[in-house]
Amino acid sequence: MVLVRVSGVALDPSRQYVILLKPADRAPGEGPILPIWIGEQEATSILIAIEGAPVPRPLAHDLMRSLLDAAESQVTAVEVTRIDGGTFYAEITLETPLGQRVVDARPSDAIALASRVGAPIFVADAVLEEAGVPDPPAPDEDDEAEDAADDADLEERVVDAAEADKLAEFQRFLDDVDPDDFRS
Repeated sequence: MVLVRVSGVALDPSRQYVILLKPADRAPGEGPILPIWIGEQEATSILIAIEGAPVPRPLAHDLMRSLLDAAESQVTAVEVTRIDGGTFYAEITLETPLGQRVVDARPSDAIALASRVGAPIFVADAVLEEAGVPDPPAPDEDDEAEDAADDADLEERVVDAAEADKLAEFQRFLDDVDPDDFRS
């Protein structure tokens, strides 16, 4: 398992929400990034939790946190455990008065809850290996030659045509994403 952080929530070119998970020990532009496509409500919930934005009424994940508090339980970890046919699976580990419990969850819900309670988020090594993509380096406006070299290095790392297509689609998404798309 790899400890990750939420690197961002964004819209892809087809206006679908995606959460970006990055190994916690890697800087931007280093190592892989794991994109997981999620629903609009979950994206909003995660953004609210990350930004610490107040909400007029509790959202579903706030309710989950309140229920856990009322049951004297806490989230100790969230794990994205596997991917099967493009569908990601996650588990929430709880410490309860009755002992440790593990609950099946959608990754988006698990991450939204973890973001609210400060629980660590992990991704299985096999999931990161299968679905992770290289995190493109941030563009350096002063050095276009370096950008071209980085692009060449990135292309060399692409193993086959399917991976090249996947990477190109993700790069287009990163090029087109605008943080203002997520402001209320």
